[in-house]
Amino acid sequence: MIDWKGVYPAITTKFTSDDKLDLQAFQSNLRIQMEAGVHGIILGGSLGEASTLTHCEKQQLIKSTLEVVEGKIPVVLTIAEQSTKEALEVVNSAQASGVEGFMVLPPMRYKADDSETVAFFKKIAESTDLPIMIYNNPVDYKILVTLDMFGELEEHKNIEAVKESTRDLSNITKMINRFGDRFKILCGVDPLAYESLALGVDGWVAGLVCAFPHETVAIYDLMKEGRFEEALKIYRWFFPLLELDIHPKLVQYIKLAEVAAGLGTENVRAPRLPLVGEERERVLEVIHKSLASRPTLASLKQGANLVQTVIS
Repeated sequence: MIDWKGVYPAITTKFTSDDKLDLQAFQSNLRIQMEAGVHGIILGGSLGEASTLTHCEKQQLIKSTLEVVEGKIPVVLTIAEQSTKEALEVVNSAQASGVEGFMVLPPMRYKADDSETVAFFKKIAESTDLPIMIYNNPVDYKILVTLDMFGELEEHKNIEAVKESTRDLSNITKMINRFGDRFKILCGVDPLAYESLALGVDGWVAGLVCAFPHETVAIYDLMKEGRFEEALKIYRWFFPLLELDIHPKLVQYIKLAEVAAGLGTENVRAPRLPLVGEERERVLEVIHKSLASRPTLASLKQGANLVQTVIS
């Protein structure tokens, strides 16, 4: 069972300089995420460079994640395959490996129409009893999952949530007005997180959390406590960094931020290449400027809840 609330890092995959999985660095980052209080882990997303990973490597990442998590928070695997057959094979294998849910993208490469997309999601839902979150990102993946399509998916009880990445904030209210709390909604666009939480989303599938987990969790906790001004102070500081999440090179940008924050490595897998020249300097300028003015967070007790707030 997954609650689909809170901060879910779309965790990056760490590589060595000779293009092997760096499981030591990967697990180190996972431990820091958990110490910061994240509520779940999402493996194999776009930020995780899943399209470059072999089946064996995905299995290694699942195993490594489960070792660190120890059942304390759910581990969710991304399904982003080119065919329904491949998707079902990955679902079956991953379920046997111990993951607790799936984030499912529409078919890759082929631009499926509405009926084909719905059929794809239904087939996956029928193949597993594990909970599913639909990833709705027409900007990057060119397929919009409309409200009517969610209406068709509503009958499948294990389709429980949506990663809302349409970048249309009104879609949050439209979903809630039509479906109530039938589908949990998680923000999937870092620089829209504050606004999305204010509109009532249940969680945040975050990218910059990989480099700044405490600040990400602090914003979520404060928003849920109704402490909007305190959350906004952190969010405004965080915003230039959060915008790194919506660039085509988000993987390189966020990995560079992880290095600057001491939480990762810069290695990426080809065809991606490390940043160089003016682009690298421009991104580093954003990161270093933010680090220089990074707020200090202190833990405060508010009733039974431990939240974060700015003290300087």
